Amino acid sequence: MKRSNYYLKTVTTAPKDEQSVNAKLLVQAGFVNKLSAGVYSLLPLGFRVLRKIEDIIRDEMEKAGGQELFLPSMHPAKNWEKTGRLATYEDIYKLKEGEKEFVLGPTHEEVAVPLAKSFIHSYRDLPLALFQFQNKFRKELRAKSGLMRGREFMMKDLYSFHADETDLDTFYDKMTEAYQNIFKRVGLSEKTFFTFASGGSFSKYSHEFQTLTEAGEDLIYICDKCKIAVNKEIISELKNTCPQCGNQKLREEKAVEVGNIFKLKTKFSAPFDLSFSDAKGEKKTIIMGCYGIGLQRLIGTIAEVWSDEKGLVWPKNVSPFDVYLISLGAEKDHKVKKTADKLYEELKNAGVEVLYDEREASPGEKFSDADLIGIPLRVVVSPKTLANSSVEIKKRTEKEASLSPTEKALKTIIAEIK
Repeated sequence: MKRSNYYLKTVTTAPKDEQSVNAKLLVQAGFVNKLSAGVYSLLPLGFRVLRKIEDIIRDEMEKAGGQELFLPSMHPAKNWEKTGRLATYEDIYKLKEGEKEFVLGPTHEEVAVPLAKSFIHSYRDLPLALFQFQNKFRKELRAKSGLMRGREFMMKDLYSFHADETDLDTFYDKMTEAYQNIFKRVGLSEKTFFTFASGGSFSKYSHEFQTLTEAGEDLIYICDKCKIAVNKEIISELKNTCPQCGNQKLREEKAVEVGNIFKLKTKFSAPFDLSFSDAKGEKKTIIMGCYGIGLQRLIGTIAEVWSDEKGLVWPKNVSPFDVYLISLGAEKDHKVKKTADKLYEELKNAGVEVLYDEREASPGEKFSDADLIGIPLRVVVSPKTLANSSVEIKKRTEKEASLSPTEKALKTIIAEIK
């Protein structure tokens, strides 16, 4: 994609109305645009990142046995009355159409369970795992953390249906592994901890995946022996000890929740009488689990963790592009233009995602934008590099650049981005 044709405008100063690092950088670098508190438009760069994350999550959900669908955002309020959450769910948006009342879905149990009831009748129909990517709507009163705490956002939610708790436990472990794979692939594994949290009224524990960052609003207590953590909300219940090994030397850290998994058991299946007939023909209530990841929150967290004083530093698997190609002085030097244009076409033909900055702008502006946007590899073609029959190659994570012979540039770039 040529920069001059791309819908991308960077700004030199961070927006004054943003407090969080992620929001400042993502707005400044042209990834998102703020519509109102907790509501952001994803611009082309930001949307590319979201799609990269979505593809990773989808791949892991399908490997774990999930089947993708798409559920409505508008829910009949009567479904929420059945579970008792219409009156108790604090963050809910309600709509009215005459005498009919609806809910803008903050979560989808009240839709997924009645749907499953239409298709699950026998033990032969189990287990079943359904997932989606869908907008959620929540009345977030603390919308001050940029993309990490939004009022409208895309979430992956998966609902699993089981004949018994043993089968639920097996799938729960499978999803735990899938989540760990996801956070590894998006570049957060070293800072993300499997965290014990309150299970509410239906399970002893739920589990969160918490990523260490000073921007986090949660406090977790890490066991360095087990590499797991405990959320502050239940640490006193556990007497400040690790639930796995009993270690009492836990370290306190600030973190943000990037995913969660729950054993719902019969909390939502019972109100809807979601049941099945077992091999003996006996009716039994289905056991459930649910598993969520907020995609915008994940983008915001990556931006907090992977950034420096110059801008964003995207992990390669979620970067909007593989290469930021810059031509300098091409408007005056035909050889520069010819070499850069040729390399751009070669990269595209090789399947490399490249953003080509061929604008008539100063070297300082182009280099500053490259650092701010944070694409993993910067490649420069200029009169200076061509004087050495080379192009300049620099990783965003490194301070020093290197020269590669022009005739070997394509091969070198491809090797660098693998």
